[in-house]
Amino acid sequence: MGFLRRPRHHPRRCCPPRFIRARAAYPLVFIPLPEVLLPPQVLQNYHIDCEVAINRQVQLQLSTSYVYLSMAFYFDREDVALEKFSSFFLNKSHECTANAEKFLALQNQRGGRTSLRTISKPDRDDWIGGLPAMERAFQLELTLNESLVALRLLAASKSDAQLCSFLENHFLSKQVEVLKEMSSYLISMRQRASPEVDMAEYLFGKLSLDHINKK
Repeated sequence: MGFLRRPRHHPRRCCPPRFIRARAAYPLVFIPLPEVLLPPQVLQNYHIDCEVAINRQVQLQLSTSYVYLSMAFYFDREDVALEKFSSFFLNKSHECTANAEKFLALQNQRGGRTSLRTISKPDRDDWIGGLPAMERAFQLELTLNESLVALRLLAASKSDAQLCSFLENHFLSKQVEVLKEMSSYLISMRQRASPEVDMAEYLFGKLSLDHINKK
């Protein structure tokens, strides 16, 4: 005669879920990251329209830098060989890239989100000569100035004193000086224009751009 098994009076033990066991073995793996909260003053008065406009300004700065880079290496070609023009436009390319980085840094400081956009290639690869290239450069700087002024007006309309101060201290006054400088270069180049274009461009580069490239 067999014996009947007595029923259990304690609940059956269940193995903990794998997630719980893994968390016990590796406690650091599943610890939720603390939520990072930006100080209120960082986000204060930072309007979404300003954030979008700064992303557009970054695109414009990088696009301008791209054109200047094309100019720089056109004038560096062996069959063109205008070293002063090449150095001048290369410096301008670096300046535009550095300015784009300033706007990107500001975007992070203010708690905004960077949204990089497509940068189109320059509309030409052959810049013909120094005068056409300088005329194009002047138009590029005018476009930058118009964009900066529009951004300043937008910041003022949104009561963003920090952005207004940033633009005034780092860009607006300097941009006016750039336009004055390039305007004087254009006047000088047009006065030197002659049938001996290559010699005129060489002399202009030697006399007018040399001190700029040494800065």
